[in-house]
Amino acid sequence: MAHASDMIADDIEAYLKAHERKGLLRFITCGSVDDGKSTLIGRLLFESKLLFEDQLAAIEADSKKYGTQGNEVDFALLVDGLAAEREQGITIDVAYRFFSTDKRKFIVADTPGHEQYTRNMVTGASTADAAILMVDARHGILTQTRRHSFLMSLIGIRHIVVAINKMDLVEYSKARFEEIAEQYREFAGQLGLEDITFIPMSALKGDNVIEHGGHMPWYHGPTLMGYLESVEVDEARLQRLPFRMPVQWVNRPNLDFRGFAGMIAAGTVRPGDAIRVQPSGKTSRVRRIYTHDGDLEQAIAGQSVTVLLEDEIDISRGDVISGVDQPAETADQFETTLVWMHDQPLLPGRPYLMKLGTQTVSATVSDIKYQVNVNTLEHTAAKQLDLNGIGVCTLSLGKPVAFDAYRDSPDTGGFILIDRMSHNTVGAGMLHFALRRSQNIHMQHVDIDKQARALAKGQKPAVLWFTGLSGAGKSTIANLVEKKLHAAGQHTYLLDGDNVRHGLNRDLGFTDADRVENIRRVAEVAKLMVDAGLIVLTAFISPFRSERRMARELMQEGEFIEIFVDTPLDVAEARDPKGLYKKARRGVLKNFTGIDSAYEAPEDPDLRLDTIRLSQEEAADAVIELLRERQLIA
Repeated sequence: MAHASDMIADDIEAYLKAHERKGLLRFITCGSVDDGKSTLIGRLLFESKLLFEDQLAAIEADSKKYGTQGNEVDFALLVDGLAAEREQGITIDVAYRFFSTDKRKFIVADTPGHEQYTRNMVTGASTADAAILMVDARHGILTQTRRHSFLMSLIGIRHIVVAINKMDLVEYSKARFEEIAEQYREFAGQLGLEDITFIPMSALKGDNVIEHGGHMPWYHGPTLMGYLESVEVDEARLQRLPFRMPVQWVNRPNLDFRGFAGMIAAGTVRPGDAIRVQPSGKTSRVRRIYTHDGDLEQAIAGQSVTVLLEDEIDISRGDVISGVDQPAETADQFETTLVWMHDQPLLPGRPYLMKLGTQTVSATVSDIKYQVNVNTLEHTAAKQLDLNGIGVCTLSLGKPVAFDAYRDSPDTGGFILIDRMSHNTVGAGMLHFALRRSQNIHMQHVDIDKQARALAKGQKPAVLWFTGLSGAGKSTIANLVEKKLHAAGQHTYLLDGDNVRHGLNRDLGFTDADRVENIRRVAEVAKLMVDAGLIVLTAFISPFRSERRMARELMQEGEFIEIFVDTPLDVAEARDPKGLYKKARRGVLKNFTGIDSAYEAPEDPDLRLDTIRLSQEEAADAVIELLRERQLIA
């Protein structure tokens, strides 16, 4: 809905043209619970004349039922749309609202104040140019005020209004306003926040929201609306940055047209400009900038265009076209800040998918350097990140990508993590810088490769990955299979779970995080042994599908064989060859798979061995038969 301007009745075409040319400001409201965020947005919508008569009637009725302002209209109910929000008088989800004035269009996100909804606040702030931080004049700077300020500094919001609200409840005291402003300046200095504007107001009464009013003659700064109409939008800053365009699509409708489509993330570009494609580093010049409405002489940040180049060079979706003088960096290892947004914790070593711009690559958090307590800004040690946790982490990718530091360009420095199994978004992060080792460590070429090593042994290398509960018989069956292969003249090596924990993985326990790292290390060792031309057998519980999938993806097609030693829990527990189930049942042994730690059975294994029906010898023969069928052995 547009601002109710007098031009609509006088000259609708002129109004529509003027409205089309208006700039757009995205901003958020945040702060502690009951500081008046939703009331402020409701006031802005009301003062902008954006409400129909039926909406006004509805809000008056709702105010009598749910309102907190006595007989007055409760403007917060215009925004708090969820029934749970209205009943509790709080904001839970992120509520987006659109409004406009004669000078600018606005999209405002009303974000929740509770700590458990931190991820919702981060979501709302991710595209914001500015933030309105609400502070109750009665209570001053609270924990939630500090928390949201930290998140704003983390996300990189550059323009902040500290709206000291409910001044009517402190008798419009200038001294109280200045006291809170000084407290916040001192705290903001620790976060590096610089562009801060303090505005005393009453969202309920309307003081200093649209107009100054007469209650605070001592305040001579802008009203909130005056600030919002004049503050610099982020797009203007982005246009001054070096040129970046992530390629979304290679547009080739016929043999004579080959363009690269995408939205310009930063900078400007003109025909004739020299460009560099990252991560390949190839260079060319822009021949045309094509759009549906015709060619452009210049394209700027925020525009979606198709760029045609003078040279035929290989460019794919996910590549970044940069200016030749200031190209994007490329790397595959980074220091990042990560906000975890899923109920299941982040475990270092577990593989995820990372979406950066238009590119999706495999990613692993190899280390959590520390977790940030958003209430105190304290750095604490952490082995995992739980829901709403924020940590500084080391991120390793499956291949190099083009990027910028998030503080310089959010579009090419911000990313999300996706669960490989469910495809849910589980985290959002900001790239800080490439690790030095990612620039200095390179794969070394060797003349004797895997094929040559396997040929010398007269076999095809592979990994036989035995998985199942403790007591299922994995080690026994794997040992029988290796004996049969050895007797047939094959070159093998058996990696057993217990044996590996005596050496390579002796530093790991049995928490979920340690189990993930245990399997990651074993998978990397198995990959090296396959490269040596061996047939590798692994006997590990390996309880999580995600890690087994990671191990499979380390190998080439056909080299990984998942063998599920399927034994029911009650049968495995009855066998209990090492007495571990008894210890787990007594509570002596914690995090034991099948008792107090989950086992995710394979959904589609290469081979399922039913140990109720098959003897150990028959199970081993079934593995050998599968290897023959797949022509891995003669």
